[in-house]
Order: sequence, then structure tokens, then C-alpha cells
Amino acid sequence: MKKYLFLLLIGSLVTSCKLDNYDPPASELKGRIVYKGEPIGVEYNNVTFELWEPGWGKKGSINVNVDQDGSYATQLFDGNYKLIIPSYQGPFKSIPNAETKSDTIPVQLRGSRTMDIEVLPYYMIRNATFTGGEKKVSTQFSIEKIITDASAKNIEEVALYISKTSFVDVRTNIASQVIKGADLKTMNRIQMQVTVPTITPAQNFVFARVKLKVSGVEDPIFSAIQKVTY
Repeated sequence: MKKYLFLLLIGSLVTSCKLDNYDPPASELKGRIVYKGEPIGVEYNNVTFELWEPGWGKKGSINVNVDQDGSYATQLFDGNYKLIIPSYQGPFKSIPNAETKSDTIPVQLRGSRTMDIEVLPYYMIRNATFTGGEKKVSTQFSIEKIITDASAKNIEEVALYISKTSFVDVRTNIASQVIKGADLKTMNRIQMQVTVPTITPAQNFVFARVKLKVSGVEDPIFSAIQKVTY
């Protein structure tokens, strides 16, 4: 009896190994979240979109993270997917797809593919420049309002962040200046400045970027990250 049970156990393990022994996904879907070809900067690991693959008995989506520079990349099996950006994700609105007439984007994957996802941001940060010197970092930038119809929203605040590393947002900054939207006097050539605190171990550079937070929208939009020597 024990010998019989042992043989059953061995057979079960062999079958299980065969079932688990499949190739991992080999195709890469990558691209950027863009507005007219320009990438949308966001907070690291805070903005995602969903990929749904019909069939296969799957009950959930594949969540794909968007990087700080608006890029994304994920490994997938070849197949037909539906891409959806939930309405609560990102500092932008989805653009209706021409084929589906909705915010669902069909994605056919037959080998690796690069695909940018066009969106409609509420605002864009324009011409952001950064300078450093005498333990200070300064920026100048302009703001363009993109959505101007009934769904337009006000600016809650803008901010200048600096960080010791290339991860730059409200969670990682070592110094910041914030201007509330109600206090903005102009949308052009806005100037901000922060003092660099003592950094241990010492370094003569920081990473900087500008944030714009829209009222009623959780995720802010950011300028590109720039390394600044001070």
C-alpha cells in the first residue's frame, strides 16, 4: 500500500513539473505616454494602466507601471489585448480610440512592439530650465493650459523639487518651493528657487524637476528630470 501511494506521489510530482515547465513571456510591449509625441512626466510607480486579455479564464488585468519619464515596458505572451487607462490614473484624460469609439485601445502583439499612448493632459509644463550656484537651484518655466472646455480644471499648486538621486517627487525631495495656484500671477516665465541643504555624503549636484498639481486630480504632471551642479 505504501509503495502504491509512493508511486502515485511521484507521478503527481512529475505531472506537476510538466505543467509548470512552460516558457516565460518573450514579447515586449513598450512605449511612452505622450501628448502630441511629447512624453508626460509623472511620479515614479504611481501611475499605471491595465491590459486585459480575453479568454484563458483570467479574472484580472495585467497592471503596467509608467516610469517618471512617461515610459513603460512589460513582458507579455503574444495575443490580443485591451488597453485601458482608468479615469483616476494620470494627470490627463484618455482620448477615445478610433476603432472602439471608447477609451479601450486594442493591442495586437505578435513579437515585441513599441507603441506610444496618446493622451490629453490638463496642462503642460513648457521650457523648464534649471541653474545652480552658491548652494541654490533655480528654475524658470511656463505653463500651457491644454483642456479649455467644460472639463477644464484649475491649478492647485506648482512646486520645484530637488533630490539627491534621480528619483524626484514629493516623497524623495530634500528641498522644495511651492506656489499655490491662486497665488500664480502669470503662466509665463515663472521663477522658483530652493536652497540646497547639507548632503551626506557630500556631492556637488542634485536632480531637479517642476511639478504641477491639478485641482481634483490625484496625479501631478512633471517636467523632465535634470541634473544640476550647484
